[in-house]
Amino acid sequence: MATWAIGDVHGCYRTLQALLGRMDLDVRRDRLWMVGDLVNRGPCSLEVLRWARSLDEEMGDRFQVVLGNHDLHLIARHLGVAGERPRDTLNKVREAAEAPELIDWLRRRPFVHFERVAGRDYVLVHAGLRPGWSREDAATAARGLQRQLQGPEATRLLYRREKMSLVTFTRARMLDRKGRPHDYNGGLEEAPRCLQPWFDVEPRGCPDHTAVVGHWAALGLRLRLRPGLIALDSGCVWGGKLTAVRLDDARHVLQEKMVDRNPETNRASRSL
Repeated sequence: MATWAIGDVHGCYRTLQALLGRMDLDVRRDRLWMVGDLVNRGPCSLEVLRWARSLDEEMGDRFQVVLGNHDLHLIARHLGVAGERPRDTLNKVREAAEAPELIDWLRRRPFVHFERVAGRDYVLVHAGLRPGWSREDAATAARGLQRQLQGPEATRLLYRREKMSLVTFTRARMLDRKGRPHDYNGGLEEAPRCLQPWFDVEPRGCPDHTAVVGHWAALGLRLRLRPGLIALDSGCVWGGKLTAVRLDDARHVLQEKMVDRNPETNRASRSL
């Protein structure tokens, strides 16, 4: 039995399937975690969602998907509280006959997942954690957001998406001197001195857990950048690679070069 974690897919279905083929995933025994942003920017978001919902039915709680900012954007567009952005590639999903069922499945995904693997405690989250958060703090905040997203308050939650815990889970990279998330999305070396990565602000959220995150393509694959951090967004949709890490045994890494083709996306610069 193995536990794998895969970085941001962004609708790159062909690349995902090529990577899964190399992983030799045993859906009867293994565990699979997805770090969020299943959809958007790449060409095959519909196929990725169909695959994910089917695998969830087959694997149950051994398959974990946390929500990312692009997943929330799809939900917001479906609910009519967000418009189309210039580089969105979501129309195939929205026009599909099964769109309501797929998006309902997405709305029921968590914002954070905790699990112990091979004697080590892990937390799976798309972007980041608030400084000082304990496991209980993060879990409580996530449950509150889940209740809102799944209920009648979803449109209110998604209309502006400025609630601090929502921003932290799905969009945080750097924090300013007051601990507020900043929209900087470049590399660490070029970052303004007034900003710090969320994982460098002490006390770090859930410090007794190894955080498995995505969202920050400019950061790239980082396994040993900081203790207790595995960053998996290796920029697949920008022409980079899709990354899988096996958490059980010394973080064994597999990467698949992007094979999906979406010229408009590949020419675009990285952004939120």
